[in-house]
Amino acid sequence: MQILLVLIVVLGGMGLSVEAGLLGPLGSQVGELWATLTIFGVGAALTFFLMLFFSPRDSPSFFSQPPLLLVGGILGPIYVVILTVVTPVIGVAMTMIGILAGQVSKSLIIDHYGLFGTTERKIDKRRIIALCFIIAALFFMAKG
Repeated sequence: MQILLVLIVVLGGMGLSVEAGLLGPLGSQVGELWATLTIFGVGAALTFFLMLFFSPRDSPSFFSQPPLLLVGGILGPIYVVILTVVTPVIGVAMTMIGILAGQVSKSLIIDHYGLFGTTERKIDKRRIIALCFIIAALFFMAKG
């Protein structure tokens, strides 16, 4: 089961690369902020229709959630604006490796301390080595 979930995550990552590739040209056509709004508008519409058909009717209220959990609503558009501005300049591969380096380094900290209610997963030698490989990939991509 875990292998299937990893494959789904890898496919999701591939989708982010496609999104980055699409955002650059869209941002140059309509502007970075309009491109971001467009991406979130289409995503919100799709999510709305998925909720109509698949969301449980008795789920907890959005407004009853702790405000900290809603910070992703701020971080998402910042991420998309960064993709829109940076990808045309440094390319999709370099952008994605940079994003990956940031995600993994912050994820290690979140896992290590069990932040935001996640399960604690201590940083060990293997995780540090994996991060070093990602940083090495970033270095080699920048030099290439």
